[in-house]
Amino acid sequence: MAVPFRKVSKTRRDMRRTHYKITANGLVKCSNCGAMIRPHRVCDKCGFYKNEEKVATKKEA
Repeated sequence: MAVPFRKVSKTRRDMRRTHYKITANGLVKCSNCGAMIRPHRVCDKCGFYKNEEKVATKKEA
């Protein structure tokens, strides 16, 4: 089995890991109600997707 010839320094290790980071999910506005939702998903607030009602929601009185 291969063994490293020299110890990898903390700096070099950390430079290699610079892109191991969490990114925030992108959000878009719902075309019907304007709520912020994840793209390509039915809106939780109004039930619309691509200007069509896909999920019937309870109407508030």
